Amino acid sequence: MNPDLNRLQPYPFQKLAALFREVTPNPVYRPISLHIGEPKHATPQFIKDALIANLDGLANYPTTAGSDVLRSTIAGWLSTRYGLAALDAKSQVLPVNGSREALFSFAQAVIDRTKNHPAVICPNPFYQIYEGASLLAGATPYFLNTLPENNYALNFAQLPEDIWQRAQLIYVCSPGNPTGRVTPLAEWKTLFELSDRYGFVIASDECYSEIYFGENKPLGALQAAQQLGRSDYRNLVVFSSLSKRSNVPGMRSGFVAGDAKVIEKFTLYRTYHGSAMNPAIQAASITAWNDEAHVAENRRLYAEKFSKALEILRPVLPVTLPDASFYLWIRTPIADTIFAQALYRDYNVTVLPGSYLARTAQGVNPGESFVRLALVADTEETVEAARRIAEFSRLQVGF
Repeated sequence: MNPDLNRLQPYPFQKLAALFREVTPNPVYRPISLHIGEPKHATPQFIKDALIANLDGLANYPTTAGSDVLRSTIAGWLSTRYGLAALDAKSQVLPVNGSREALFSFAQAVIDRTKNHPAVICPNPFYQIYEGASLLAGATPYFLNTLPENNYALNFAQLPEDIWQRAQLIYVCSPGNPTGRVTPLAEWKTLFELSDRYGFVIASDECYSEIYFGENKPLGALQAAQQLGRSDYRNLVVFSSLSKRSNVPGMRSGFVAGDAKVIEKFTLYRTYHGSAMNPAIQAASITAWNDEAHVAENRRLYAEKFSKALEILRPVLPVTLPDASFYLWIRTPIADTIFAQALYRDYNVTVLPGSYLARTAQGVNPGESFVRLALVADTEETVEAARRIAEFSRLQVGF
């Protein structure tokens, strides 16, 4: 077996299951789960109808590159959403089976194992796929701690010169998981300059880009590149998905877009990887990308939940509205694992300890004493969970 499999750590939800193994939740309360970022809003009916109407496509083998119509639709959506002047649908866009699969396989295509000790840079806390992808590609992940005292910015000076010299890939998540922070233009500028200096590829995970508040749309990596005069998007690939935007996580539909040279090689890899998108899913995806009304309604529902939850939690916990995404990243009055375990035991609410989403780097685990709440349930259940968490927290801080 591949020895690199032994380098993988248990997934956060496996750790959570182990934490709860000997705990019996309070039966007075019905269970409420806020630990996993799985959208719970209803899938729009018109997307279901498009999927059903195109089931005849199951009789055909799909191509790795997807249909011309799907690629053109995605390119059009990107151009409209981010104000991009030019994006070639054929060479700069590739449909993928969800951003998770693509984020993982991308490292396998990018990393050159023949070079000495290849390095991959990841934010910390982070989506664990980045780490697993790096390890199974034969690289070593190094972490940039994102800390509240620095507004969760990527402080590139944390890593020494020798690691940057070995870096072949960096994962960036904006809006961030778990903090919801949107990477500003100045930070993109610094990252692009580092990429030019050291030659590494940037993988920008933007799967939460359409969950924001008000009219302040999150800046995208391609948009930042264009504003900085990098319209060739050199060494930059973005990853996005319909899962959160359109409430279709089970459809496994997303795309990568950016540097044509990188995408050409990634497409070659995927030709052998056997990961072409189902034709019925392609047809439903075209329908979803062409509609914004359901996305606006989705945002409205999240905004309502955040408003009500924050009103309940603010008196007892240091909570703030994130830039975007559907997570609350909250500092806890006691250790995050104890907080999560006791909340589950006493109030039957499941949240994810922040330390499970991070690694100790530069002597710090930046997830310690935080928990992540995914406000994915309906409004009534979200409000009930917030009330239980507030009551539990009052007991912890002596209110």
